[in-house]
Amino acid sequence: MNYSTIKKAVVFSLVAVLGLAEASNAQDAASSSASSSAKVFGGRGQYRTWNLGINAGVLTPQVAFGVNDFNKVNGNLGYGLSLRKQLGHAFGVELAGHRGELEAENDPAKSFVPAGSYTAFETDLAYAVSLAGVVNVATVDFLKRENNVNFIVKAGWGIAGYAPRVPFDWKGKAGDNRDEKYVQESFFPVGTGVKFKVSERVNFDLAYTMNFLDGDNLDGIYGKRPSSDKWSYTSAGIEFSLGSSAKPNLDWVNPVALMYDELKDPTLRQEVEALKGRVSALEAQDLLKDSDGDGVADKLDKCPGTEAGVKVDGSGCPLDVDADGIPDSKDACPTVKGTAEYNGCPGPDAGMVSGSAIQFEFDSSVLRTDAYPLLDKLSSDLRANSSSSVQLDGHASSEGTTEYNMTLSRDRANSVKTYLVNSGVAASRISTSAFGESRPVASNATEAGRMQNRRVEFRMQ
Repeated sequence: MNYSTIKKAVVFSLVAVLGLAEASNAQDAASSSASSSAKVFGGRGQYRTWNLGINAGVLTPQVAFGVNDFNKVNGNLGYGLSLRKQLGHAFGVELAGHRGELEAENDPAKSFVPAGSYTAFETDLAYAVSLAGVVNVATVDFLKRENNVNFIVKAGWGIAGYAPRVPFDWKGKAGDNRDEKYVQESFFPVGTGVKFKVSERVNFDLAYTMNFLDGDNLDGIYGKRPSSDKWSYTSAGIEFSLGSSAKPNLDWVNPVALMYDELKDPTLRQEVEALKGRVSALEAQDLLKDSDGDGVADKLDKCPGTEAGVKVDGSGCPLDVDADGIPDSKDACPTVKGTAEYNGCPGPDAGMVSGSAIQFEFDSSVLRTDAYPLLDKLSSDLRANSSSSVQLDGHASSEGTTEYNMTLSRDRANSVKTYLVNSGVAASRISTSAFGESRPVASNATEAGRMQNRRVEFRMQ
């Protein structure tokens, strides 16, 4: 084992890390301010997500729970590169590669070695390139605002090119035709590691990766079947965050702290305080007060002072199902439009068409179903007397502006006209006029009066 070479590599790495840390300290302030501007759901575009690393360490032909066909392993210098794309706070994808030499011996003192067994092997590991998923298990830290140490685990798949040199020289003799320089096999890397934050741009990495070969010829011989060879790479290295200095490194962003900072945004807090003030003001107005006890709060009651026991609608006014202006509680015929003279029931001249009116709901030009019989009678009379015509006058109650009520009354007249035309009356025999709120037939001071004013009067001519 070449301890001198390994020591030199470790010392060089530490010196490089310290130098880079000093050089990048000037950028930390800018990166910290950039981190404060990041939003929880702002996407990856607001962070630096690419990282380039270099590393060196020890290659051994064994893993934590197994060896190959030789019982005494030696460590040799290995070195490599990595390129990682961080896809989220806790997950990334890494393209990595390393190379070096692997060697081991059969030591009779450690275990029985059959006569004729090979005493040692050496293999050139020309390349081991893999693509792995990397999980950062320490991204969210509920104890500290900023993380300076992250623990990672990773696993993936790769391709290795190698050439055993001892006990048999396979270099240049690999492949089906024995004319390829290296043996190529797939392998499966599984590893763990820890990252130490040196600065916003640089971190120092320690890692241990077990590599499981999909074959049994890494040491140049075949052992007991079924078996597969393996090797490990214990490394130390430095990693550089690539991208704009105006963006923070996603590796070290704590989403919990980010969310907390976003909630502390003074603009958001001002909006919350303003909402609190509005709620307090509304509560002070006693919105639930209901003086007449009809179930509708005074704030929404359009007919305050309703007599006890009278059923009301959602606006607090007495129910009037037939819309004849007489509350159901006093209407002897609550489902048939009538007059006050007959206690809400139709008068003796109810069958007359001329001079009658079609009632409408509040702020509506849609015909009510209780108007259909009267309209059908009018249509029948017009079709029976081809020389007659009809004048339709639209009206509205006083709610809303004068201009709006004029338009509403015109729409109501046109609704009646459309019904008559669809029933077979020629449009040329129907005239319409709009009067808005200018010609009330009842007082607009009460809901009952306003109901009577929402109408279309028609006169046979």
